[in-house]
Amino acid sequence: MKWDNNYDSPDVEDRRGEGPPVERAGGLGILLPLAFRFGWKGVLLALLLYAGARYFLGGGTQQMASRQRAGHDDARAFVGYVLDDVQKTWAERINGYQKARVVLYSEATTTGCGLGEAAVGPFYCPRDERVYLDVTFFQELHNRFGVKGDFAQAYVIAHELGHHVQRLTGTSDKVERAPLRAQRGAEGLSVRLELQADCYAGVWASSAEQRGLLEPGDIESAMRAAAAVGDDRLQRQATGTVQPEKWTHGSSEERVRWFQRGHDRGQAATCDTFATGRL
Repeated sequence: MKWDNNYDSPDVEDRRGEGPPVERAGGLGILLPLAFRFGWKGVLLALLLYAGARYFLGGGTQQMASRQRAGHDDARAFVGYVLDDVQKTWAERINGYQKARVVLYSEATTTGCGLGEAAVGPFYCPRDERVYLDVTFFQELHNRFGVKGDFAQAYVIAHELGHHVQRLTGTSDKVERAPLRAQRGAEGLSVRLELQADCYAGVWASSAEQRGLLEPGDIESAMRAAAAVGDDRLQRQATGTVQPEKWTHGSSEERVRWFQRGHDRGQAATCDTFATGRL
């Protein structure tokens, strides 16, 4: 993918190196009983332990992150470039489009949806309209799944912004209001919501291709990424079995198919993954 490595988006919020939130470090709530039990010595011990936890669980990386922000930062530039390009595409298609923001963080951070942790991967929080991303996920995509190429990473960002489109159009609200039994499973509304976000990522990919931003192999790279994070593949790797009743995002085949549908047709109207469901 062709992109500007000096790009800087105003809609990228960089929290890397700030250290984990209080909840992650155990918090003063855990240490305060120590103070009550042992008096002023306990207070001092509590503060020292709290400060140490902040440092060793992430606060100690603050200086490194500051140097990274002061110097050249390919990760921030890439995320910002893709973010703005995806949102420009949707702003041309949705009247009154309201921008989302991307938060870059390390390990854990607070979100409008509660504590966000890198272990869950990139995610979109509809309550604060932000995409949360620990960029080490991109390295995991390469190391764990063997998926290479920056357009595979762009697909991930575009997928999460697809959830923002669903927020603006009211689709995600309808899914959240549906009975839990209708949301769950391989045919459930939650899976359909994720597949639609894949399709929306494909719509953006089509636009990017038409504008000459893509390079040979980019679309294939995105499809390999989509296949790598299919529920069936992840379950098979983790447990050796496949349990469709526990799916949340769809199978590898489905994720690839819907991304490709969005790319091939280039229209959001073709992304109706709910056509055979009740919404």
